Amino acid sequence: MTEHDYTISLNYQHRIRFTRDAFAEGNRMLARLLQTNGRAKVLIYLEDSVAEAFPKLQEQMVEYFASTPGLELKRVQVAPGAEICKRDEKVLHSVWDTVNEEKIDRHSYIFAIGGGAFLDVIGFGAATSHRGVRLVRFPTTTLSQDDSGVGVKNGINAFGKKNWLGSFAVPYAVVNDFAFLHTQPEDVRRDGLVEAVKVALVRDGAFFDWLEDNVKLLTKLRPHALEEAVERSAILHAEHIAQGGDPFELGSSRPLDYGHWSAHKLEQLTDFSLSHAQAVSIGVALDTLYSWRTGRLSEDGAKRVLRLLDGLQLPLYHEGFEMQHEDGRRKVFDGLEEFREHLGGELTVLLLRDVGKGEDVHHMDEALLEFCMEMLKHYSRASSIEERERLFH
Repeated sequence: MTEHDYTISLNYQHRIRFTRDAFAEGNRMLARLLQTNGRAKVLIYLEDSVAEAFPKLQEQMVEYFASTPGLELKRVQVAPGAEICKRDEKVLHSVWDTVNEEKIDRHSYIFAIGGGAFLDVIGFGAATSHRGVRLVRFPTTTLSQDDSGVGVKNGINAFGKKNWLGSFAVPYAVVNDFAFLHTQPEDVRRDGLVEAVKVALVRDGAFFDWLEDNVKLLTKLRPHALEEAVERSAILHAEHIAQGGDPFELGSSRPLDYGHWSAHKLEQLTDFSLSHAQAVSIGVALDTLYSWRTGRLSEDGAKRVLRLLDGLQLPLYHEGFEMQHEDGRRKVFDGLEEFREHLGGELTVLLLRDVGKGEDVHHMDEALLEFCMEMLKHYSRASSIEERERLFH
């Protein structure tokens, strides 16, 4: 008997671009970005809400590729998005069907234009067609442009769990087109900033300072402030993925999911009536208070986080925390085991030691978490600054 071990090293280029009106006449960024053998095909999947918001976009696309040698636009396929597309496999199956019908090959491109959930599903279809067709992501929401859209994960929900089916696949490119950013409803646009807060907390204290300094402009959704926040957040996310040492999450640590163990569970418990962004805000608030109560984060640091989330009009509490099993245990605690199971190995949750600095822990005290949840309930309902201050003493 003999044993042989080989190391296979793969190098990926993670291309992130920021632009405005990518398909406008005269904007040749895409033409420079895409490699072509002279006959590359392009299949575009467009989320229905984006198509509705930009009625001339499909015509622009046709004209753009007509003036771009070496690239053939095969079809613009409009499909439903939002969280429902991750719970219904029809959109995923349509990707496979269309790739087959249009004879899309591994040297062709699939464009996915839409919010984070839509990108997850189209990305999974691209990653599993021919074992991987080049994917170009066009995130259109604040949440997808500043976080998930620049990532390398795809997936759909299964067995009542988020992203149970999926893949890691580095997209050929991510294009953050700011023309899409300002057409979302105001609350959705603002909610997406929670991922900028999160990545600042775990990676860049100076960025958190900037968010605090510009909270009024961000709350009013001033374009220049919103775009800067999105770009800085996207770059921090991409840098962590590319340079953090574990892009495909082979270990058990996932710092970019700070606050997400309870967020994912709250989404499920509310049948996704609570959006991902809102759930993350609540999860970040919870783990921030827990970081403080376990002696890691200073009181001032915890207060700063809650003030910023509140200043951005993000939620801090939800009644989903109060749902219980028959034995009285809170259902949200099931999220800890699901978090461990999703990563494999031991439970690993990031907590804060300071703004911009995290620490992995492998145990969460449920009694102390309950205390923090109750504190968040009272904090979110307090009518004055003084009342909120008293909760810390």
